[in-house]
Amino acid sequence: MLRIPVTALLVLLAAVPVHNIKPIVETAPMPVDVDDPSIWVNPADAGKSLIVGTIKRPKPEGGVGIYNLRGELLDRIRDIDRPNNVDILGDICVLTERYAHQLRVYRVGAEKPWLTLLGTVPVFAGQTGDSSDPMGIALYRRQRDLALFAIVSRRMGPSGAYLWQYRLDVTGDRVTGSKVREFGVFSGSGQIEAVAVDSERELVYYADEDCCVRASEADPDKRGASQEVARIATTGFRANREGIAVAGPWIIVTDQLPNASEYHVYDRTDRREMAVWRGQSDTTDGIDAVSRPMGPGFPNGFLVAMNSARHTFHLYSLPSR
Repeated sequence: MLRIPVTALLVLLAAVPVHNIKPIVETAPMPVDVDDPSIWVNPADAGKSLIVGTIKRPKPEGGVGIYNLRGELLDRIRDIDRPNNVDILGDICVLTERYAHQLRVYRVGAEKPWLTLLGTVPVFAGQTGDSSDPMGIALYRRQRDLALFAIVSRRMGPSGAYLWQYRLDVTGDRVTGSKVREFGVFSGSGQIEAVAVDSERELVYYADEDCCVRASEADPDKRGASQEVARIATTGFRANREGIAVAGPWIIVTDQLPNASEYHVYDRTDRREMAVWRGQSDTTDGIDAVSRPMGPGFPNGFLVAMNSARHTFHLYSLPSR
């Protein structure tokens, strides 16, 4: 009779399934590094949606690439000083411009020019060095009054105030911003870059890359908003915790492995780990996902992941829920 040690049995019972996934689209390669993608869903025709990806270089090379869902490069915007991450909510696109210590805020359109600059918002005022360099960005629209916020991480910061949150007021073709709070627990190892918001539950997730992914209330005015309310991605990672995406029933967290980065998938309701998707993207940094029909190639939506080796983005079709 085969006897399995109790510890080994517990590991077997706790293991989550690993699924190998292949990209069905690769974007046109850039001559220099790309970093973080975000998806704009065309409200009139989802198949004509866009991917905006940052080109991680100082100006004049730094900027963004704009792609269609076939991976074709529609446009390249240059002269942005070391853009890092980007996020899109509705028709508003915001990216962090690291060397200028500011956010660039755009309106997204269905035709060229795809992005129209509304203005810039300085961030991390009074900070110096790495503490003044914005990196991650997540947009959040509060349910009760539709106020728009940007939650920004930086290259270095203290525990309790690593992330700063700004209210963005868009009037016509102009934007202004004001700081509303500092928050964000930090382990002290690595850094915090990736940020994502669960808009339905009004939670913000941020990757403490050598430790875990932490969650706090996204509404800065909620009682206890700056306290940590949950923690996921504490085990099973072999490299940095990087990009985060919230889509459909899932929270997806990147394990930044060379050649074949993995994407740990957690239940959005109870935060238990459901699966690991092993992709074919190299040293993935940023990701984004959408879980609705996005044209004939993506009946359930798709995950877009940065592929470092070729300076491209990979599009993976999502499974049914």
